[in-house]
Amino acid sequence: MSTSIEQQIVELLAKGDKKALNLLYENYADSLYGVILKVTTNEELAQDALQETFVKVWKNSKKYDSKKAKLFTWLFRIAKNTAIDKLRSFNNRFEKEVQIDKSNVYILPTASLNQDVLDLKEHVARLDEKYQIVLKALFFEGMTQQEASEELDIPLGTIKSRLKIGLRELKKVYDPEIN
Repeated sequence: MSTSIEQQIVELLAKGDKKALNLLYENYADSLYGVILKVTTNEELAQDALQETFVKVWKNSKKYDSKKAKLFTWLFRIAKNTAIDKLRSFNNRFEKEVQIDKSNVYILPTASLNQDVLDLKEHVARLDEKYQIVLKALFFEGMTQQEASEELDIPLGTIKSRLKIGLRELKKVYDPEIN
């Protein structure tokens, strides 16, 4: 059962009314910050992740469906995923140390590279749109199959089938001897 403030926020989000952001912040920022801080354990990262969460909420506000989840559940999921992404990004930045003296990047034999197959996004763009949407969600936006199913409102089995077919089509581009 929704509270009147929650219903008001949902209605404002559906209309694209910016008042929704103020109400969201006033009513949910502290709780979401707590969730994010628990994941990141870093106040600066948590503050950045909270801001990104509200940006994502605003950008995806028309996708919210009260039949699928309560508003807080939807906000919680976005906040938690944003915090996880922020933490991964932060950790990766420090784990990837470039060792120029041991690098072999300058001696890479380019003659053996097939220049036609280096641009993955270009090849994905040539697939049927239904395969493009799934591949982009899974590989370029980093969604899980379940998240893509929910976000795109496509059954999970269909996501899996389109992934398999899309990858099979890409394999033809990258390994033409299989055809």
